[in-house]
Amino acid sequence: MMKGQKGYVLVQGGVNRSSLGTRLISMITRQLLRWYELHRQRQQLASLSDDALKDIGLSRADTQQEVELPFWNDPMKR
Repeated sequence: MMKGQKGYVLVQGGVNRSSLGTRLISMITRQLLRWYELHRQRQQLASLSDDALKDIGLSRADTQQEVELPFWNDPMKR
């Protein structure tokens, strides 16, 4: 430290229960929203016509296999 400077340290207070609870609720909410999004996308995939599936290089069997996955099976691990 240079002469004449005063050193200050910012200290964050300990983790309080309300911030921990808020973070926990936020994490749970994000996970539930992600699971809903996966479910919605799989239902949309199932509703595509055979021609649309052919355009994106998928077969009806491919889509059926994906649609049957449980909602918590997240291939992106988000």
